[in-house]
Amino acid sequence: MYGQREILTKNYMNKRINNIQNKIFHFFLSDKSKKNIEKYVLTASVVSFVFHLILIYLNKFEIVKTYDPYNLFNSPISAIYTPFSFILIYEIYLLIYYLPRSISTYISKQFEIITLIVIRRIFKNISDMDLKNDTIFNAINKDIFIDLGAALVLFFLIYLFRRNSIKSDRNSDQDSFNTFIRIKKWTSCLLIPILSTLAIANFIIWINTSYFNPVELSSINSIFFDEFFQILILVDVLLLIFSFFNSDLFHTIIRNSGFIISTILIRISFMAEGLTNIILIVSSLLFGLFILLIYNECEKRKLFRN
Repeated sequence: MYGQREILTKNYMNKRINNIQNKIFHFFLSDKSKKNIEKYVLTASVVSFVFHLILIYLNKFEIVKTYDPYNLFNSPISAIYTPFSFILIYEIYLLIYYLPRSISTYISKQFEIITLIVIRRIFKNISDMDLKNDTIFNAINKDIFIDLGAALVLFFLIYLFRRNSIKSDRNSDQDSFNTFIRIKKWTSCLLIPILSTLAIANFIIWINTSYFNPVELSSINSIFFDEFFQILILVDVLLLIFSFFNSDLFHTIIRNSGFIISTILIRISFMAEGLTNIILIVSSLLFGLFILLIYNECEKRKLFRN
């Protein structure tokens, strides 16, 4: 009698927890939420672009004198930097959105985000391009050409990564698999408020250090994203640990560990500049791609299953 009552109570509690989880997940990460956020980001991108352009021309005709430590108001081309920042925010949301659905897509989104950061940097720096000098490959232009070449290489590597992303066979029982999916859903739901708070805090700090209490930052491109990838490293480590609910196969552990190393390399790239920064980013994608290719071969040949 008591045993049956305990089972009924346990089932009731599990049902309640699942209902709460589904409501939270639906609020943050459903298809409907994704479409709504896409509309909001598109609207914010257009409005911010127009607003940035207005500030540039007000500054140009000296109607409004704006303190500009990062050269964001010296050319209309620089205005592209602002909507691109909103596009990056949407890419971060997509990264969280795909986390419970596919690990490989989640990692691919990390690679897409760092590539978009490079492209955003090109839009910012291209307005400073020096064409008056006799040598086109001067110090200012060299970094722009390096970023242009890097953007092509990164785009191609992401193409290869997505092309070779395959859905793995489930290597655990249904209960263990459901537990792993539930953990990923809770992780995604927790990331939304954490990253939102981090973004707002970094924006306030940037406004304060740029215009009220001027302090020169090492790089405007590292604002928020440095801490963002640091959080992703912790998330990836947790996913590696929790992945044992789904599989304890050697090649799966190596794949997930390799993806963590890729994220760490991206995080380290924010500490470097110029060619070193690009080498670290490209190395991250190459390492992740080769890890995925080797993992796929192991899956096809059904290695490490005994």
